[in-house]
Amino acid sequence: MRIATWNINSVRLRLPTVLRFLQEQAPDVLCLQETKTEDQHFPAEALAEAGYAHQAIRGQKSYNGVAVVSRVPFAESDSRDWCGKSDCRHQAVRLEGGIEVHNFYVPAGGDEPDPAVNDKFAHKLAFLDEMVEWFGSARKSSEPMVLVGDLNIAPLETDVWSHKQLLKVVSHTPVEVEALAKVQDGLGWVDAVRHFVPETEKLYSWWSYRSRDWEKADKGRRLDHVWVTEPLKPRLKGASIAKALRGGEKPSDHAPVIVDLD
Repeated sequence: MRIATWNINSVRLRLPTVLRFLQEQAPDVLCLQETKTEDQHFPAEALAEAGYAHQAIRGQKSYNGVAVVSRVPFAESDSRDWCGKSDCRHQAVRLEGGIEVHNFYVPAGGDEPDPAVNDKFAHKLAFLDEMVEWFGSARKSSEPMVLVGDLNIAPLETDVWSHKQLLKVVSHTPVEVEALAKVQDGLGWVDAVRHFVPETEKLYSWWSYRSRDWEKADKGRRLDHVWVTEPLKPRLKGASIAKALRGGEKPSDHAPVIVDLD
């Protein structure tokens, strides 16, 4: 089984790129974030024609939005509101066979890494705290689960182009890294990509639009993640980041992250 996650930054705008990715990489399950469209305008028909007839979508106009499209049938699907906001940041499905997939778009957190003066950063930290609490009370580490998405945090020093320069920049501050670690440690989630790529190796999934030559500068961050619970760890077979899709015409600023399971 191949599972992919991608912050697409408008699924309607980048539908041709998505369809090309599906054809070339053939994931069984694709989880999208920042779809930026209401459910009635989601390109469900085009994706079904591409072979992804099983869909669980939750979107809103212009902002946020998550979706899971799959060649594998769903036994059920569900979603939650986090921090009391109906802002379409979570979609869960249980695949036939029992594996549960959670697709997240964690709040970015704004520019100032101080919850006392920045409501967006406070929201981000509260969102992560609620993830710890909910998974700890509603799920067990013995269950086969996959957690994917744009978690908007690059936890390791090698997940950013410059640890020293980004220590006070939202997405790599110590308080965020600590909060994400609590989520990961709560159920003993395994970082599926770092399972294959050593922590000493630089690895990114996001490159800013602000860079004129993003590829040459290579000032990236690894904001997009795939985690699995312990029962699935022995089944991990490979992982990659499709960096080439950050380029081309009208790209998302994120690249897809792909994980293969036996």
